Amino acid sequence: VGCDRSKNLVDICGEKHFQAFVCDALSVPIRSGSCDACISIAVIHHFSTAERRLATIRELARLLRPGGTALIYVWAMEQEYKNQKSKYLKEKNGSKNKDKEMHTDTAQGPFSDQGPDNSSQDSAWSDHLLNDLKNESCGAKSVADFRLPVHTNRTSFHSQDLLVPWHLKGGRKKKEESVDTVVVPGGSKELQELSPVFHRYYHVFCEGELEAVCRSLDCVRVQKSYYDQGNWCVILEKL
Repeated sequence: VGCDRSKNLVDICGEKHFQAFVCDALSVPIRSGSCDACISIAVIHHFSTAERRLATIRELARLLRPGGTALIYVWAMEQEYKNQKSKYLKEKNGSKNKDKEMHTDTAQGPFSDQGPDNSSQDSAWSDHLLNDLKNESCGAKSVADFRLPVHTNRTSFHSQDLLVPWHLKGGRKKKEESVDTVVVPGGSKELQELSPVFHRYYHVFCEGELEAVCRSLDCVRVQKSYYDQGNWCVILEKL
């Protein structure tokens, strides 16, 4: 049985005769202790706070029967590990499946890009954000002060919290809708004007971070923790 926040994706599952329903990963309407196994691939890195990421893993554990297992994949900060570049970085110079990558959220990492010269600016904004969060005496600030860096496609990460642009291929905006300014290397002017861009939030995990979050829960034990093609992964067992 599958679940997703997107009704359109769930509808596609229904058309293919799969069992799926719409729900939130923080509150899954399934009886506690009723699942032999749970899989969470490329989901938890979309939650914007440590509390929510922990709550999502706790919810996974709630669904498991004693002895049941869960597999979790999240995007890794380290896209180069043990002197090996991830598939995500290796595909920087073009891919035969480029359009597919634009549409599909895989555990190997999302899909698109903006401004290859933004890395130093992004790092500065990351430091600014972290300093604000650490300084408990900060007064109220306007929303505009909390800008997140925008990731450059197929490059290493300069911040754990960032936005990844999604270029919607084939999705043309209506005349009355606003059109974002999009820089698409090698793309036509028409594509740049008509392709909507959506910014999606990601928290990329550092080495040991996902495992540490899982170990903070008394109801599970970490069977295995490993790195796989630009992702940090754990296998949990319900106690």
